[in-house]
Amino acid sequence: MTSTLQANIARLTDRAAREKAAAPWPARVADRITAFTGSMTFVLLHLVVYGLWVVANLGWLPAVPRFDPTFVILASEASVEAIFLSTFVLISQNRMAAAADRRADLDLHINLLAEHELTRLAGLVARVAAAVGVPIEDPADQEIQRDVAPEQVLDALDARDHSAATAAGRDGA
Repeated sequence: MTSTLQANIARLTDRAAREKAAAPWPARVADRITAFTGSMTFVLLHLVVYGLWVVANLGWLPAVPRFDPTFVILASEASVEAIFLSTFVLISQNRMAAAADRRADLDLHINLLAEHELTRLAGLVARVAAAVGVPIEDPADQEIQRDVAPEQVLDALDARDHSAATAAGRDGA
């Protein structure tokens, strides 16, 4: 691994740690709850607690009185827990989606910069080839010397998506 790549990884890791530490406390709490609820410890804890609840309320533990013989309380508790857990998961997913959007924006900008730089290099190589008398006969060589207009690419993608959606609507009707 090159030193540049190692330095980039270190910088991005440091930035991610700083962003995580700077997150508002409700988001940090939601992330911790989501991390715990996504663990085997959480699953095992629930197996034990719900298992004991069921065994006790079936009357299989004579020393423990049946406190929820119809399991209505258990069902209510599980429903409330599911509501809160799904909310915490959504909070965490929203933060993760925002971070993914920022990374996608960074990727796009870096790709556009690389495309622009490669276009300039292709032009430079063409000028060097012309200066030393090497003919450029492939039309693709001319094409790579033109900058890509991101707006045109997005418009073409949007038109394709619109056409596909329209065709799907016709096929489904």
